[in-house]
Amino acid sequence: MKKYILPSLAIFGISLGTMSLTSIEKEIQIDEKQALKNYSQYCASCHGEKVEAFVDRNWKHGKTKSDFVNSITKGYPDLGMPTWGEILSKEEINDLAELINKNLATVDQYKFANKPSSNIFKSEDITVQLDTIATGFESPWGFVQLPDLSYLITDRKGVLYHVDQHKNKTEIKGIPAVMAKGQGGLLDIELHPQFEKNGWIYLSYSKFKEENGTTVTATAIVRGKIKNNQWVEQEELFVSQPFTKTFHHFGSRITFDKKGLLYFSVGERGMEKDFPQFTNNDNGKIHRLNDDGSIPKDNPFVGKDPKEFHHSIYSYGQRNPQGLTTNPWTGDIWETEHGPRGGDEINIIKAGKNYGWPTITYGINYDGKPISNISKKEGMEQPITYYLPSIAPSGLTFVTGDKYPAWKGNLLIGSLRFNYLQRVEIKDNKVVNQEKVLLNIGRMRNVEMGRDGYIYVGVENPGMVFKLVIK
Repeated sequence: MKKYILPSLAIFGISLGTMSLTSIEKEIQIDEKQALKNYSQYCASCHGEKVEAFVDRNWKHGKTKSDFVNSITKGYPDLGMPTWGEILSKEEINDLAELINKNLATVDQYKFANKPSSNIFKSEDITVQLDTIATGFESPWGFVQLPDLSYLITDRKGVLYHVDQHKNKTEIKGIPAVMAKGQGGLLDIELHPQFEKNGWIYLSYSKFKEENGTTVTATAIVRGKIKNNQWVEQEELFVSQPFTKTFHHFGSRITFDKKGLLYFSVGERGMEKDFPQFTNNDNGKIHRLNDDGSIPKDNPFVGKDPKEFHHSIYSYGQRNPQGLTTNPWTGDIWETEHGPRGGDEINIIKAGKNYGWPTITYGINYDGKPISNISKKEGMEQPITYYLPSIAPSGLTFVTGDKYPAWKGNLLIGSLRFNYLQRVEIKDNKVVNQEKVLLNIGRMRNVEMGRDGYIYVGVENPGMVFKLVIK
């Protein structure tokens, strides 16, 4: 147990008569070991495993110890921050706040206890070097490579950038207004399979509007074109219903299948846990559309009452899918989704299937309380695998081409919580081996295969995009 000298009662602004207690101090015991344990148990699944990484961010609700106490105690449920006042004691909350405050005073940008000492990383089979493609992002959420091998990269704060082969960044003007709050903002980007012929580019983002004096949000999909660094010819293809007052769990990954059909994810929107199990709403689902936004005739719920079965739904019972990709060999749609504390999943998405959230889960709630007492149920799909503890998966791709022969056919997943790339070996749709690579590179927001055959990763804090080059 470590000891700190802190002002007693003065932090509450209390005085006694004419004698201010601001000058009276006493020794307060801070149990740092327990505070670290509580951070790992309650905070790390969202904020990252290392406290020093958590505190090196933009502060939205103040950065003093009293601000931390208030945030931990009351939470911000609409932004995904639980209320801990009934779970942790005042002493535990005080110790957590002091732990964060202590780290805030000494943290440096991108500081970890075992920060990488070079840009070269060894794995079980290959060695790669990071080539920096672009910097200066808040959160590089989506990435595509154009036919001329330049890049389009979305920054969650609401900016779409074009990055040329000389690594010059240019902002694309005229994109939709986004709600860059909580987990919302400008999210994924994808090219039409016949982009070279038609020029269509697809974006997902958090759409917002005012409703009875309250800002409400939804996941939206649009397509448009870029001409002279301007976003033009926009068409709105989808807006999730209903809008909610929450600002997190938008889902938002996009992929096309081999037939040219458009798939995208919509999260369950955080506090609305009943949404995923009902087909009369769009939240907690994988959706499928034709490339122009119309409904494919063979979607699983076409022909049923549209008030009870939204026809864009392809699968349901999802929580917050932030990984979505097409297996280039089989054509199957693979998905990763966040559990709460544990229970992150890898799934193969099948038409009309129920993936169980929140009726079945391998995770528990952030406050340690059970969500469900069962992890299997007839009529609900089991994941290919799940993660305990949560790795917070974001970004998902299969390794193709011949530049990484030892990894070819592997699945790559970005880990937001543990700051690494998860390499997953697949055989007959089963996980046969996993490896953690690019350790401590930063909160990995995205991983993609470029059309040039290279793997690209995007990390936060600071926001950067790298190309992986074989050494």
